[in-house]
Amino acid sequence: MTPAERIAELRRLIRHHEERYYVLNEPEIADAEFDALMRELERLEAEHPDLVTADSPTRRVGGRAAAAFPTVEHAEPMLSLDNAYSEEELRAFDDRVRRGLGADEPIAYVAELKIDGVSIALTYEDGLLARGATRGDGVRGEDVTANIRTIRAVPLRLGSGGHLEVRGEVYLPRRAFERINTQREDAGEPLFANPRNAAAGTLRNLDPALVATRGLRAFLYQLVGAGRPEAPVRLDTHAETLDLLRRWGLPVEPHWQRRVGVDELVAFCREWDEKRRTLDFDTDGVVVKVDRLAERRLLGATSKFPRWAIAFKFPAEQKTTLLRQIAVNVGRTGAVTPFAVLEPVVVAGSTISMATLHNADDIARKDIREGDWVIVEKAGDVIPRVVGPILSRRPPDSVPWRMPTTCPRCGAALHRPEGEVVWRCENTSCPAKLRRGLEHFASRSAMNIEGLGESLVAQLIDRGLVRDYADIYALRAETLANLTSTSVRGDGKTIERRFGEKNAAKVIAEIDRSRTNELWRLIYGLGIRHVGERAAQVLQDAFGSMDALEAASIDALQQTREIGPVLAESVRSWFDEPRNQQLVERLRAAGVRMEVPAETRAARRAEGPLTGKTYVLTGTLAAMTREEATAAIERLGGKVAGSVSRKTTAVIVGADAGSKAEKARELGVPMLDEAAFLALIKVQ
Repeated sequence: MTPAERIAELRRLIRHHEERYYVLNEPEIADAEFDALMRELERLEAEHPDLVTADSPTRRVGGRAAAAFPTVEHAEPMLSLDNAYSEEELRAFDDRVRRGLGADEPIAYVAELKIDGVSIALTYEDGLLARGATRGDGVRGEDVTANIRTIRAVPLRLGSGGHLEVRGEVYLPRRAFERINTQREDAGEPLFANPRNAAAGTLRNLDPALVATRGLRAFLYQLVGAGRPEAPVRLDTHAETLDLLRRWGLPVEPHWQRRVGVDELVAFCREWDEKRRTLDFDTDGVVVKVDRLAERRLLGATSKFPRWAIAFKFPAEQKTTLLRQIAVNVGRTGAVTPFAVLEPVVVAGSTISMATLHNADDIARKDIREGDWVIVEKAGDVIPRVVGPILSRRPPDSVPWRMPTTCPRCGAALHRPEGEVVWRCENTSCPAKLRRGLEHFASRSAMNIEGLGESLVAQLIDRGLVRDYADIYALRAETLANLTSTSVRGDGKTIERRFGEKNAAKVIAEIDRSRTNELWRLIYGLGIRHVGERAAQVLQDAFGSMDALEAASIDALQQTREIGPVLAESVRSWFDEPRNQQLVERLRAAGVRMEVPAETRAARRAEGPLTGKTYVLTGTLAAMTREEATAAIERLGGKVAGSVSRKTTAVIVGADAGSKAEKARELGVPMLDEAAFLALIKVQ
């Protein structure tokens, strides 16, 4: 046998055994035998480098750590799922589906266990894994291909050629989660709260070699475009899709079933509510999908959710414990929110000592008091919350809780804006606001300054080294080296260490690197109320520079697609504040990027027959989603705005149109029905 033949045989054997072990959970050989195959392949490839290929199993781990993850745009939006929290809501979903299809007979569904993991999209080109991306905001995600390649359950080569996109979930088995937390506890590092958080943190780690040691797994469940005429594979049902993915060697969660009618769905959900604890991974519900792909196309989607699918959430596990104290937390926007300090209790597999109480009105409505015995649960098996008090066990000297009138950190008076339920500290110098704001500014989703975490931020503020976001760019390594870093062991003991020169140098390097971030990260990091990641990206694309955004009128902001009046007012108010204007100037002086590079703007600028024209979408289109309609307009050079004004070229009106159609009539703005819109984008 020639070296090329032996290499090909080894790759085939290794992929076979990876599938048996990581996908089917049915290993055929011992770990030592598998390792021997891998070592032989590594040796042969080292001796014959001309025979190394991109899909070799030896290529899974290695390569240098990336400085940051680039952002990539999904071919189609990755929509969220609407939720059903009871059997009645699941039956209501079935009623909506049958009405939407005009069907009297029971509908065929596929029921799948809902994996509590991280959504991913895998792109294969000519059968080879070309890209792996996170869901992100649904429109854009992070390119984590190097880390996806370390997941042995994910094949580097598919049993099918052409261009394919497959979607699913990356998760961490419970045993791997326990092993990782044991290692972190021994090292004096903070523990992960749950397997999902551990999976998300691992997938976004910058070192693929470390990711490979964590033991991530994956389940795949969607072939993008399946059932469409242009799809690479012709399929009629979702059940056929899952079978095909499995035949291609992709890991598919094996407990899915095709069920006809809502009664069979309810029975499946009841069965797995009892059996889910026997699995080696976390699941918090059942995903229900219409089986026939043609029926899915008829049902379509809203701007957020597909109408043909829903996530049935298992009832939350509830426990009883003592509410020791009702405390309040000050957020980065000054919002002061109450939370419960509890006698620790184990709920759904983890120890809970704090829980959300939402707001003062909710506490008053439920009449929750300090010293009460209360019922707690994990909402969606994730977020601890207090359901309510047990009145029969209430102490006789109990008194109703009252919201503080002053900020617990700075002593300033709290205010409650008219029409809102949230109390706020309006003091712009409040150390609590600055701390939360700086944590947000440095977070991965904003300026992505690794190492500038809670402990370091708190010390910088307490010692007067940082008074606003711009101050971090004046920090020096020798200043940071004399600070301390803290971690919490599993037994609650805090370990404190000197920060040191090496760690200080890393943080300063991260701060310096952040100066060249994309503009949208800065916009998001500033903490402007109502401006999330997606809105920051839209504002960057629309205005191109901080100067242009700062000078934009409310009308100009509202003309921007996806920006409505509330967000426009919030942006304008933020830039009208003198302190914020000074902050922007100080950041500019520190060398932080304030505009989109000219070459990037030129690449993004679309020229076409609709250039200079602005459209507004309202209602539901039968032929395409709102995202697809927006993309069609933008490809032709047009813009899509979130509100109607006299400058609007036309309003595209779909079924169940809202107030935007009425506004168009008032202003005399032309309106196009779906047929006219399709003709517009087709003939251009």
